[in-house]
Amino acid sequence: MKIIPIFILAFSLFQISCQSKSESGKKQPIYELEKQSKNKALGKLFIIGGGKKSDALISELITLSKLEQENFMIILPMASEEPDSAVYYTAKQFISLGVRPEKIKSFNLNPKNQTKGQIDSLKTASLIYITGGDQNLFMKSVLNTSAYDAISTAYQNGTTIAGTSAGAAVMSQKMISGNELKHPKYTGDFRAIEAQNFEIKTGLGLLPNAIVDQHFIRRMRMNRLLAVALENPDQIAIGIDESTAIIVDGDSATVCGDSQVILIQNSEKKGIHTKSGLLGGKNIKLEILLPGEKFKI
Repeated sequence: MKIIPIFILAFSLFQISCQSKSESGKKQPIYELEKQSKNKALGKLFIIGGGKKSDALISELITLSKLEQENFMIILPMASEEPDSAVYYTAKQFISLGVRPEKIKSFNLNPKNQTKGQIDSLKTASLIYITGGDQNLFMKSVLNTSAYDAISTAYQNGTTIAGTSAGAAVMSQKMISGNELKHPKYTGDFRAIEAQNFEIKTGLGLLPNAIVDQHFIRRMRMNRLLAVALENPDQIAIGIDESTAIIVDGDSATVCGDSQVILIQNSEKKGIHTKSGLLGGKNIKLEILLPGEKFKI
């Protein structure tokens, strides 16, 4: 009996955190880096930068995907090296916020064995949630499979697709793999803005005009995203901090959560210049967005 009032309180606090500061009549700013092709998908994207996911954040996701109604969700844990644990802790939070256990399914999909029942469920789920881990592991499980097509179909038809950390990275068509070509030993420190260093692979393609980086401010990944933005002038580079999300609805995205989102774009589109392997560029567009602010995508 105590779950309902706690849920309502958490959701109310979240709504306050995501409201525009313009309730006095001023119009909320919309940050538009460049006009892009229309996103005609009926679904929404809920892209979380990783880290702690507050109850308020997940409550908004529950409402967005209409899980209070007679719908169901699917957890996809293939990015995790411990998929059972990823499913357990993800489901635990949703259940604590009022989602009935029988409405939660999980598929640890194998690229060579995806059943018709799994594919049909993906197409009709109200929410598909992709856990964290390694985005390369996830794409290895779904790329060029029926599941890949089913996720895209679901999004086009109205399903909410959510992901955190690695599950955020896979949303892009051009996906940051996490690998450095010039520094194969991973350290987590991106100490230079170098040419042809950061590996780009194929993601789910739900964001054809943007590339997502996650844990962004917390793990100081600005150098990486600057290099990616310079070398991909056709894309908006989006850095989402931990405990923070963007909600993509058509061509518009809204920042929610506790921290900031960084937008970067190489606006010149006349190529880049390099010297001794270092990247140079001019007129780079950069925005730092706070919770409640919107931008075009």
